[in-house]
Amino acid sequence: MTKLTVFYDGTCPLCVKEMSALQRYDKNQAIRTVDIYSDEFCQFPDIDQQQANRILHAIDDQQQLLLGLDVTYRAWQLVGKGWLYAPLRWKWIKPIADRCYLYFANNRYKISMWLTGTARCTSNRCDINHQNK
Repeated sequence: MTKLTVFYDGTCPLCVKEMSALQRYDKNQAIRTVDIYSDEFCQFPDIDQQQANRILHAIDDQQQLLLGLDVTYRAWQLVGKGWLYAPLRWKWIKPIADRCYLYFANNRYKISMWLTGTARCTSNRCDINHQNK
């Protein structure tokens, strides 16, 4: 049963790597990942593609919208690794972490280039299955 649907940028190598990692750890299939540039995204007319491109979006099983690091924390929590991101949600760290996340989101293609050697995936999409290697 899906508990969280995450909407991510399928042209961003780092974004695809994170979604691939989540899928590997998601033994209970609690997370559904949807590339905002895929045909599947059309099933979610309430999610604005431009906004989802600016900041990570997700809908939980109660149909509540989560954004940014709240998505990241909840997704990793569902696969048993929430403790890794929990400090980013602590009251005194959250505002700083959220600003850092927004910087990352706005510069993810440059950061992807520095870390992976690829700014954007070829053919305008990353192959999520090949990112597992």
